[in-house]
Amino acid sequence: MSEYRLEMKGICKSFPGVKALDHAQLRLRPGTVHALMGENGAGKSTLMKCMFGIYKMDEGELYFEGEKVEIGDPMEALNMGIAMVHQELQPIPARTVGENIFLGRYPMKKALGIIPIVDHKKMYEDTAALLKKVRMDFDPKQMLGELSVSQMQSVEIAKAVSANCKVLILDEPTSSLTQNEVEALFRIVEDLKAEGVSIVYISHKMDEILRISDEVTIMRDGQYVGTWESKELTTDLIITKMVGRELTNLYPKRENVPGEVVFEVEDFSSINPKSFRHASFKLRKGEILGVGGLVGAQRTELMEGLFGIRSHTSGTIKYNGKELKINRPKDAIDQGIAMLTEDRRASGILGVLSVADNISVASLNQYLDYGFCLNNKKVEKLVQDNVEKMNIKTPSSKTQIQSLSGGNQQKVLIGRWLANNPDVLILDEPTRGIDVGAKYEIYCIIAELAKQGKSIIMISSEMAELIGMSDRIMVMCDGRVTGFIDGAEATQENIMELATQFE
Repeated sequence: MSEYRLEMKGICKSFPGVKALDHAQLRLRPGTVHALMGENGAGKSTLMKCMFGIYKMDEGELYFEGEKVEIGDPMEALNMGIAMVHQELQPIPARTVGENIFLGRYPMKKALGIIPIVDHKKMYEDTAALLKKVRMDFDPKQMLGELSVSQMQSVEIAKAVSANCKVLILDEPTSSLTQNEVEALFRIVEDLKAEGVSIVYISHKMDEILRISDEVTIMRDGQYVGTWESKELTTDLIITKMVGRELTNLYPKRENVPGEVVFEVEDFSSINPKSFRHASFKLRKGEILGVGGLVGAQRTELMEGLFGIRSHTSGTIKYNGKELKINRPKDAIDQGIAMLTEDRRASGILGVLSVADNISVASLNQYLDYGFCLNNKKVEKLVQDNVEKMNIKTPSSKTQIQSLSGGNQQKVLIGRWLANNPDVLILDEPTRGIDVGAKYEIYCIIAELAKQGKSIIMISSEMAELIGMSDRIMVMCDGRVTGFIDGAEATQENIMELATQFE
């Protein structure tokens, strides 16, 4: 009997123009959490998709419980006892929690003794029992679309647990979870470990990795770097092995000098009484204004209101002393305001279109000849300039954006807005789900934009990021602005104090 539940040896996988996996390997022991780490584009998700049967590997061998196997598709993997929670959720909002959990394997019964139909009573009973087991307080009959992104992610985790798997792959499972939900996930992981399940845990959050994992495998550029016991590693050591060099500073030196006030918001309130209300703040030329707060503070909602995505009942917005009327995003764009949204997949990238299309889509009207004929040469120059300036790693500008790593997708979206040469940039969680190396590159882009005189509003749930990047920090709680902190004086304690000032 092998000491490993599952082994992957010499795995190779290529896509047009890029070798995603180059003789990668992984070994999983029963009853352990095995962290898989590496920069975006290192090949982590690709390796897991080869294990789960989504991709067919070009070379390599897969052994499950000591026997060589071939997995042709995800259903084969599930039947074998391998389940996966994907980084990018693909829920069916118009179906219930129970229907989403048992999708593709509904319990059946026979109507009139002959016609097979779904046994809804058993499905909802099984769903209720499962949710109780994983300590999730959801109604099995509630429509999934009524839940928040973090709740949907929790349902996806419950779905994987329901498969009674021997191997569970968690790809960035906490990227959309609140702290309480993260703790609940960790309890589930500990329970599964005790039952002998092998868990692959992919995350960029170092504190999570060092807390939850038993072993860590690190990949770089599609290749296997090594495997270590977690207790041998530190955050600095992991970063060095991931990026192949030491990062002496996680944040770039900033040379911006905030100038006069250019953007003013006064007494801004949402049409929804439970959302943002009476928000006021000022933004200076060349300033990075961080926006902090806990989940539910309505930070994103406030910025979407300023950008014209959400309706407001009162308040004024001024740019250079002139009042702006913003009722829809086009109004904001025309006034030189840009917004990078929180959810890349849902409201950012156009997945089936190319890198070139995604960069140029917001500024095509600037490249029309005679008012109606698109100048493709100018568009291509815009795209190439952005690819070089942002250091976007892509086989070509014609590559579909959905095949790029998260960090490179984010750079494309920043490039899209910079093509419009905005004066005010709203960046909502600009480094969410991005590895430490790509984060540093995006921080450098933000710092350079501020140096050029661009005014930046940056929402972040990472305290260290807020403190490391902001000239000032605006903190919100329960829809209200509760205070401002100078960047040089900001600490986790004084941010949290303002973030918990409930009425």
